Amino acid sequence: MNIQQMTGLEIMQAFAQGLFPAPSISKTMPMEPELVELNRVVFKATPNHTHTNPMGGVHGGFAATVLDTVTGCATQTVLAAGESYGTIELGVKMCRPLPFNVTLRAEGRVINKSRSLVMSEGDIRDDAGVLYAHATATCMILRSST
Repeated sequence: MNIQQMTGLEIMQAFAQGLFPAPSISKTMPMEPELVELNRVVFKATPNHTHTNPMGGVHGGFAATVLDTVTGCATQTVLAAGESYGTIELGVKMCRPLPFNVTLRAEGRVINKSRSLVMSEGDIRDDAGVLYAHATATCMILRSST
């Protein structure tokens, strides 16, 4: 099937099943989908030494990128065939430093969809449920003019 004929949920499920190549950002920021369903995604993400900030910890950009990914991918699950999205606002709150070489779970959830905007939220937690970062995002729905 042509990707333009697939719903956002179908596209995300195909990525999760490995039917489409992973985006290159998932190599830069090691992350992969673990669960994809309507309104919700869960990714595994593992920061490593390549994500070090000048103080020797995990750079906050790692959390911001992962949260942008899961809030955007959750948004993707509610889009119709031929629609895409663009993030127009992302607010990230860091709760504690991310640990190196620990696989974390990042979850994104749609909290509202209107005709032109999708609002979502996301968080990064460890297996014990400890919260490391939280985000809210607003995405604009983009429709082709053809």
